[in-house]
Amino acid sequence: MVEELVTAAAATGSAGAVYLAAAARIIKQYERGVVLRFGRLRSGIRSPGFTLVIPFVDRLHKVSMQIVTLPVPAQEGITRDNVTVRVDAVVYFKVVDPAAAIIRVEDYRFAVSQIAQTSLRSIIGKSDLDDLLSNREKLNQGLELMIDNPAVEWGVTIDRVEIKDVSLPETMKRSMARQAEADRERRARVINADAELQASKKLAEAATVMGQSPAALQLRLLQTVVAVAAEKNSTLVLPFPVELLRFLERAAQNQPAGQPGVQPAVASAGQQPARQEPEQPPVSRPALHVHDPHLHDTYSHEPPHAQSREPAPPPHVRDDDTGTAGCI
Repeated sequence: MVEELVTAAAATGSAGAVYLAAAARIIKQYERGVVLRFGRLRSGIRSPGFTLVIPFVDRLHKVSMQIVTLPVPAQEGITRDNVTVRVDAVVYFKVVDPAAAIIRVEDYRFAVSQIAQTSLRSIIGKSDLDDLLSNREKLNQGLELMIDNPAVEWGVTIDRVEIKDVSLPETMKRSMARQAEADRERRARVINADAELQASKKLAEAATVMGQSPAALQLRLLQTVVAVAAEKNSTLVLPFPVELLRFLERAAQNQPAGQPGVQPAVASAGQQPARQEPEQPPVSRPALHVHDPHLHDTYSHEPPHAQSREPAPPPHVRDDDTGTAGCI
């Protein structure tokens, strides 16, 4: 009798342990449990911790309440100003109603992903290229509203939406680069012209002050010479006063034109007087004399002016040359 009771108790304990093992469930802190009994939704939502369900009768679905980061694949579209772009984004959402996320939609993650892609294409078609590049905050808000409207019925709320990158064609990138370069060049020219205007005003004021005091111009000239000499060079450039050239020019113009023996110092500013070459004395060439003892006259190739200026010396004849035809 006792053995039968012990056997029954052991069987009952074993059955209870198996039932408990089959009915026990653990729900984590960031999860919520939704129980379906015979396919029907139970009213209560199971909280985190240890819970029991009826084996083979209840079915427990765990839903994460954490914020989910969902990347949206790059979508290619045409903007309102007819520019082809590729835009990708990222969506942050979380479940606020576990029962609606299980009952009203088959897969809420896939549903949010698809609605995010369609909303992103719609935003691309409604926006200009400048808005996609510079006014992303406004586009993010509009995209968040477009995704959040249908997601509320699924028990999902959109935390935020961010546009990650906007890819442009290479031709559009080059065009934008040329536009930016032209704009920067225009601003640089405007700044340079403004600087030239201010510098010209200051130079005019400095010239007025120097005109009142001639010594100031000489001091400025000396400062320029010191600045040039400070560098490591072997050539020193000294500026020549233009007033001195003008003085010499006026002196040359005031000189009488018929005064002999006087040459103007400088004809005009920037010109130098021509150099006069000294006269070379005439070069006398030696005359060729031919003497023939059988002839009474002497033939000479000396020029007429040489014969008239100095008579030719008589030829010197040696005793041993008497029988020859002639000598030089």
